Amino acid sequence: MLVLDNKVTAEVLTMPDVVRALEESYRDLAYGEGVCRPRIDLNLPVDGTRVYRWGTMEGGSARSGYVALRMKSDVLTETGPPGLRTQEKYCVRPGRFCGLVLLLDARTGEPLALLNDGLLQHLRVGADSAIGVRFGAREDARVLGLLGSGGMARSHVEAFRTVRPLERVQVYSPTRSHRERFAAEMRELHGLDVVAVDEPEHAQRDADIVAGCTDAVGDVVLGRHLSPGTHVTCIGGHPDAAARERFDVWLRLGSASTPVSTPAWATADEYVSYRARPDDPVWRHHHERGPRRPPRGARTVGLEAVLAGRERARDDERQVTFSERGNIQGAQFHAVAAVVYERARERGLGHEIPREWLLQDIRD
Repeated sequence: MLVLDNKVTAEVLTMPDVVRALEESYRDLAYGEGVCRPRIDLNLPVDGTRVYRWGTMEGGSARSGYVALRMKSDVLTETGPPGLRTQEKYCVRPGRFCGLVLLLDARTGEPLALLNDGLLQHLRVGADSAIGVRFGAREDARVLGLLGSGGMARSHVEAFRTVRPLERVQVYSPTRSHRERFAAEMRELHGLDVVAVDEPEHAQRDADIVAGCTDAVGDVVLGRHLSPGTHVTCIGGHPDAAARERFDVWLRLGSASTPVSTPAWATADEYVSYRARPDDPVWRHHHERGPRRPPRGARTVGLEAVLAGRERARDDERQVTFSERGNIQGAQFHAVAAVVYERARERGLGHEIPREWLLQDIRD
């Protein structure tokens, strides 16, 4: 069994690899070859402001023969005034995080690899948004309005460049030094015209694609500043009510599998959340994102129908379109981790531990 850290992932995995792996996994899911469940969170109070969250998601493909469980262990806090609240997390101490992916062979049951999820997480979220852009954005989309300047923002610039020939990025984040540093890095890395702007509406002005990539828990994409023909993605924060009312098409990349034993458990929500001490005052300081529902006037489209040629995610150049993953996170990690594992084995990378350490002679 291989233990693979983020350095190995960075060495062997590219953004086009991730986009391709996710599209294949989503086809498997659509055609009944794959199966996954939504994220499940267990939340426990720590003290008056902090909450511990254990989150897991899993999925696999009969075609590829891989299964993966992604797990993360976080202590969460929310800070800031209403409208500007952000969520912070850590494991053990601030600046340290614990997210792992266990990859298994469905044909033998063998545990194959244990991977850090940090880089995989950023790449797979950016690739999701890029798939939405591939099918929902105008073909001539050149200008990206970016809200956020962290790791997710970086992966989104890289991902969007795989599906559209970006020329300009307008980036806003509340901390001036952060957005200016981000702009300088993206100019040097990608050779783009990247401008740090002082207000969020300036990021959205005349943008062909608008992406919310922040750790905010409130509204970040503002409908009054969206231009006709814009495509919107939002993986941090929310589109406000005015933005939602302007969406003409709502593209959903997929929905988690329905349990055969208990069909009533099927859900379209992004995650299922459980709480210990549900009446504890700490929950007043934590605001879980509610389910995303398409606005009444938007035409909803599933990626399955788009891939099959039955539907389109954009009908004309002036439509405002929106794309979201849905709740198929579990279908992502086995596909992407398998690419890392196969290439790491070919190149002799990672740390090997005896498989027998994880096996036993007592029936489970």
